[in-house]
Amino acid sequence: MLLLSAALAWQIQGWRYGQQLAQQAQAQADAEASRLLAERERRQMLERRLEESETRHFKELADVQQSQARLRDRLATADLRLSVLVERDTLLDTVSAAASAGGVDHATVRAGLEPTHARRIIAITDEGDRGLIALRACQAYVREVRGEL
Repeated sequence: MLLLSAALAWQIQGWRYGQQLAQQAQAQADAEASRLLAERERRQMLERRLEESETRHFKELADVQQSQARLRDRLATADLRLSVLVERDTLLDTVSAAASAGGVDHATVRAGLEPTHARRIIAITDEGDRGLIALRACQAYVREVRGEL
């Protein structure tokens, strides 16, 4: 009888211990599942923010390209002419001695650019705009990713 009760106590103790191990394993599995779920949610949120950022930068790029195209069209139709400010000292030949002696003229002097040069300037600024937009997009991406790590 004593041997039977000891064996029964041993079995019950083993059963309880097995149940505790199973509960610990289940708790660890639940914690891991929760961690993985939280990680997946963070990743999905980051992906959404990056997608929104990418969409915003592509829209900005499209707007700049459209603006540059309109500017090129206006230059091509002579609706718009680019000009530069010219220093008054470089125009000494065109200013008469009487005008310079009689008073100080503060009006700005502008010289028109040839259409070919104007198109080259517009092309350069277009490339620069696209480069700046791409740089801002890269910086935003790095900030988003670094903020998540």
